[in-house]
Amino acid sequence: MSKVPLTVRGAEKLRSELNELKGVVRPRIIKAIADAREHGDLRENAEYHAAREQQGFVEGRIKDIEAKLSNAQIIDVKALNAGGRVVFGATVVVLETATDEEHTYQIVGEDEADIREGLISVSSPIARGLIGKSEGDVAVVQAPGGEREFEVLEVRYE
Repeated sequence: MSKVPLTVRGAEKLRSELNELKGVVRPRIIKAIADAREHGDLRENAEYHAAREQQGFVEGRIKDIEAKLSNAQIIDVKALNAGGRVVFGATVVVLETATDEEHTYQIVGEDEADIREGLISVSSPIARGLIGKSEGDVAVVQAPGGEREFEVLEVRYE
């Protein structure tokens, strides 16, 4: 499996979730299963079956996070010397020329993307169009809704 880019903050969030699942959620489910077993017949015990189902989801998520972290190429944005160019992990302030709206995006890995927080996936059309550009450059992006034009106003590595 190929390495997947991940920011330091994204890796910390995944590690935090993993610790929560392993240290808090998993023991709570194990206790719920043990408590449900004490109630007798397991074939008709809804609490037992619900706890086992929840255990399956949690164990699946734990394996998913562990796989993501083991295949991650963690990139420290602050340590980059990209010379003012837009690269993975950079925060970019752009002006959409058609609407005269300013947007701030950070280019992150697919698992970190959340457009409401301004985090866009490195594989998104906007990110692909912006990568390699510098302040003052104009990027023409083929988006699903049609062609969009962005002027790069500022590039930060934070």
